[in-house]
Amino acid sequence: MTRYAALLRGVNVGPGNRIGMADLRRIVTALGHDDVRTYLQSGNVVFGAADGADPERLGGDVRAAIADELGLDVPVLVRSGAELTALAGANPYAKAQPDEVKLLVAFLAELPDPDRAAELTVPGTDTAEFTFAGTGRDIYLHYPDGYGRTKFSNAYLEKRLAVASTTRNWRTVQALADLTSEH
Repeated sequence: MTRYAALLRGVNVGPGNRIGMADLRRIVTALGHDDVRTYLQSGNVVFGAADGADPERLGGDVRAAIADELGLDVPVLVRSGAELTALAGANPYAKAQPDEVKLLVAFLAELPDPDRAAELTVPGTDTAEFTFAGTGRDIYLHYPDGYGRTKFSNAYLEKRLAVASTTRNWRTVQALADLTSEH
């Protein structure tokens, strides 16, 4: 049994795409997954699935079940516990930035086109910094001036990379790594 985290994009952040965490747990459990737990109200669900399960398929199954049961089309990105542990242990900004609120990770639905990734830059005078993680499907983000007013947002990343993404703060990334650890 392998632990996974499914990250739903854009739920419970405004009046649309409202999903109760009890409904999310029920949906993921009905798909046959074990030890299903949600974290916060922002669409994070951890679960156990068969070893060797395809994370992309797992995300597609959760997305389809949400659409069938709740009538919402929500992108679902899945990472294994091993991937989250590796991410949590390798943030290049964590030691230099004691304020965890200024650290985030953007999870990409797929590898971006290499040319688009190479051309990604922070707009204008924005002070944000970014580093692609080892797999290339995740991006470490550092916002020295905070995330609230940046133009280097999730929407900006999606537009520039032409890939769906969802962003989580550093505390959430660490919590999900802990919740999906195999011990």
